[in-house]
Amino acid sequence: MKTMVIKVGGALLECDKGMVRLFDTLIQLQHKGWQPVLVHGGGVLVEQQLSANGMTTTKHQGLRVTPEEQMPIVAGALAGIANTKLVAAAKQVGLVPVGLTLADGNLVQAQVQDPELGCVGQVTANQPQLLQQLLSLGMLPIISSVAADAQGQLLNVNADQAATVICQLLKAPLTLLSDVSGVLDGKGQLIPELTPELAQSLVKSGVIDGGMKVKVEAAQAAARAIDNRVLVASWRYPEQLAGLIEGHSVGTQVYP
Repeated sequence: MKTMVIKVGGALLECDKGMVRLFDTLIQLQHKGWQPVLVHGGGVLVEQQLSANGMTTTKHQGLRVTPEEQMPIVAGALAGIANTKLVAAAKQVGLVPVGLTLADGNLVQAQVQDPELGCVGQVTANQPQLLQQLLSLGMLPIISSVAADAQGQLLNVNADQAATVICQLLKAPLTLLSDVSGVLDGKGQLIPELTPELAQSLVKSGVIDGGMKVKVEAAQAAARAIDNRVLVASWRYPEQLAGLIEGHSVGTQVYP
């Protein structure tokens, strides 16, 4: 069996059809001899829960700050609401999901990334045995991006970084699925292959900016970390998911 790590963003949680479509795809991938592992974020849910509790998000140099008093709410949104929602949707289509956090089974080692960001964690790969065991039983691990350091402090981890570390742990390829079909050029056409040189020139000319720039940088960092290309594709387009199953080139392949 070959393992594939798939990272999904929080927008998927707002789309019931998208979740069913994704999990149908994962069943078909299993039939084709792949073992999927799902890693997720949930920024939208985190914002909703903080706001419901009368709290606001602040940023430091463009990065979200997570004060200690917000961490129980962040963990509840990611490891609670988001994770169990995905577990329930996977169960609905006949998969056998297991909801996990990065803190489970010594999967990763975590530490505070920068004291100015509060409880934001940086993680490194540690022990793969728990995931290997679950995969050998035909189960689908669904991992939220909440970690804990050696002192038991809960930490909020960037979901792209979390997915990258799980790839390193399992020596597996990575697919970043979001609500966009891939990286587009200046004419709105999909770029099938993105080298560092092409990415640099598109950033310089302003074609890649904002959220897509962040996504491309995350994909490049992941590609370098796992020393393999990373696929950026969409859960919104059934044909992209179908292509994934058949091993066709879909979305944008980002090269290290």
